[in-house]
Amino acid sequence: MKAIYALYPNAVTIREEDGSIEVTDNNGNEIEIDIAQVNAWVDPDAYQQKRLAEYPTWNEQLDNIYHNGIDAWKADIKAIKDKYPKGEAK
Repeated sequence: MKAIYALYPNAVTIREEDGSIEVTDNNGNEIEIDIAQVNAWVDPDAYQQKRLAEYPTWNEQLDNIYHNGIDAWKADIKAIKDKYPKGEAK
């Protein structure tokens, strides 16, 4: 759905029924979509979710800072940020 809204900014409603997708604008007019283009679309913000999934909890991060110092914590976080750079989908 995010791909459709990104590729077709005038899309207002998206209905999925029986394997087909119907997209309409604010006037109720159907918008023809290119499903291949939709399937090929890559979310430019996908890195954010990937980073969040790998970041330790706040408690673990604070414990790491307490026991190993801020520089060790920065190195751990930088490794995750380097693995999933901004604007790149992996």
